[in-house]
Amino acid sequence: MKYVSTRGEAAPVDFVTACLSGLAPDGGLYVPEAWPQIAPARVGEDYASLAARIMSAFAGPAMSSATLGTICKAAYAAFANRCVTPLVQAGPDQWVLELHHGPTLAFKDVAMQFIGRFYDHVLAARGARMTVICATSGDTGGAAAAAFAGSRRADLVILHPHGRISQIQRRFMTSTGAANVHNFALDGDFDACQSIVKALFADTLFVRDVSLSGVNSINWARIAAQTVYYAAAQAALGPDRAIRFVVPSGNMGDALAGYVAACCGLVPAFSAVCAVNANRTLADLIGHGRMSRLPAKETPSPAMDISVPSNFERLLFEVCGRDSAEVRRFYGAFAQVGAAELSPGAWAALRETGLGAIEVSNEATLEEMARTFRETGMLACPHTAVGLAAARSVPSPGRPTVVLATAHAAKFPETVLQATGCNAPVPAHCAGAVSRPEAFERIPAELAAVRSRVLGIVRAAC
Repeated sequence: MKYVSTRGEAAPVDFVTACLSGLAPDGGLYVPEAWPQIAPARVGEDYASLAARIMSAFAGPAMSSATLGTICKAAYAAFANRCVTPLVQAGPDQWVLELHHGPTLAFKDVAMQFIGRFYDHVLAARGARMTVICATSGDTGGAAAAAFAGSRRADLVILHPHGRISQIQRRFMTSTGAANVHNFALDGDFDACQSIVKALFADTLFVRDVSLSGVNSINWARIAAQTVYYAAAQAALGPDRAIRFVVPSGNMGDALAGYVAACCGLVPAFSAVCAVNANRTLADLIGHGRMSRLPAKETPSPAMDISVPSNFERLLFEVCGRDSAEVRRFYGAFAQVGAAELSPGAWAALRETGLGAIEVSNEATLEEMARTFRETGMLACPHTAVGLAAARSVPSPGRPTVVLATAHAAKFPETVLQATGCNAPVPAHCAGAVSRPEAFERIPAELAAVRSRVLGIVRAAC
């Protein structure tokens, strides 16, 4: 099992190298050279066992099944619900896939708990240490902090946009008390944070000097680990049933994981809606075949306030027939002039993937939170509400709909209170994380400033 870059100018690597590298040396994203075909989940199959089986298929000979089994068992023992990602019925033929039972109450925990243990195992075997960096629009940073806190093999650097995430989201990443977790609040939006991370990876000497790795959804392990809950949901509702998934989408990693699951035979008759907020880049890409650089808009669903969805590059690679030159052309044009058009063939193929996109307004998000609570008693986070509103706006008769609940309502208490008039208490197993002292540093959203601070962290650790 080898992994290739979407930009086509980097040598193929194995699973471990692809995951530790994060971004390929040519600036592309790693994908499997060919999609492994994986037997669908069995009804009642234990989540950790299913995860180990799927991750083994992606890893190939790079890591033993026994080792992956041990990692997965430890990763998912940390979840408050024994099902890990349970399905809850929300209406006739409508289900909510709860992805928020991990240590930081967000879907990012599902992959990140695996990744933290995976890194520790590999780095210990190599006697190595790495600097792990992530940009976060709210949830990735907290999930990474929980997964890497106390690691003796990795320093974690988190970049978040100052003042643009909820207080509880911030506390999950800033209150670990771990000496190896470093938080920087940047004076900019998430796209600025993400651009800085990509620029750091583009500096090959810097990558080598600090042994840089990344755990944003550019990291292939994130996508691979997220395919598991699609497979589990499919088995729970019937292995042969055609399901429509509705996925709150920002950076597109979660929706892409569903597409990958389908490519690998885990989900038949794939259909998914990317539910987006006012940051409608995915709606423009799928509906009109173009991407334009726009400033990120602030919305009640801040983790989705992203104007450049990084994982679209992997999907573009597929829909243009794995033509790396076409991928380079598209992203080269976007980098130069801030806009790019899909080729007619790629746009036509994109519309055949089973992926669609629906924009949900701020007003509709809050209305959906109120309606959901009134009709079901369920407190939905604003991101999940975007998905629920999108599902409601376009019914899918004869096909069950599964809306991915990407975060717990307690992470957005002010918005939940505004929409429903109810408080959303933090679950007992997470209460300590939001009451401990915080530690973060505010710095400019400038490449030089971040680069200097990362170098300082590495030198201090030597």
